[in-house]
Amino acid sequence: MAEVAETTLPDLGVGIGWRPEISGFVGALPGLRFTEVIAESVHPAHPAPDLLELRERGAAIVPHGVKLSLGGAEPVAADRVAHLAACAEALAAPLVSEHVAFVRAGGIEAGHLLPVPRTRAALDALTANVRRTQAGLPVPLAVEPIATLFDWPDAEYTEADFLTELLDRTGALLLLDVANVYANARNRGEDPVGLLDRLPLERVAYCHVAGGSEEGGRYHDTHAAAVPSEVLDLIGELCARHRPRGFLLERDGRYPPADELRAELDAIATAAGLPSIT
Repeated sequence: MAEVAETTLPDLGVGIGWRPEISGFVGALPGLRFTEVIAESVHPAHPAPDLLELRERGAAIVPHGVKLSLGGAEPVAADRVAHLAACAEALAAPLVSEHVAFVRAGGIEAGHLLPVPRTRAALDALTANVRRTQAGLPVPLAVEPIATLFDWPDAEYTEADFLTELLDRTGALLLLDVANVYANARNRGEDPVGLLDRLPLERVAYCHVAGGSEEGGRYHDTHAAAVPSEVLDLIGELCARHRPRGFLLERDGRYPPADELRAELDAIATAAGLPSIT
């Protein structure tokens, strides 16, 4: 099982998710020290040349899985774990990440990341799948809580207690999406800082940052809008408690001009007290 203390991971600084549509922009950032790529988009035997160039430059590349379905009742598929492991080896990744979510059941694909019920039975299934995944990986695993539009009824844990118990059981690291914290708190009518104060922040490997939009009275984490000021403020609150090793901007559509992306990266760096990469 690939487990590691947060302190042994490299300092990552500010990064941006690698997507084919903005690969030229990502590769041209002078201070870029890490990026993240959707693992299912990578062919381990023939990674994209732009990714290989970043690897040769010494940038950390983190494969980010979206289809393992760690939170499903069924065991994770061995071939999906093997693919994630092959991506890590091909890209010399310091770690990999996946979601605390499920995406399939009974052979049916949801096409979305769905929340895991915060129950003892669900935690047992999730723990088993995280351990199965770790056993097949050459590097540590970080798990990411998702943004949700609903919570399952009859929860037996708070979100913070559920995540803490999972990390304690498995030794996994936490990928903390600051935008998800904001989205969930806004939709639940809760204080996002309160969640930060209940999480084991020393287990955070790195953070996601993204923008969203208000639709139908709910805040949707779309990754297709500018990072709101409230999320930047939350980065400051987080760093006042414990500064993670990296913050990564996620953008998945409606890509703005390069100057706007650079301004977002600079705003994240300022909020986190980290050097600019632009």
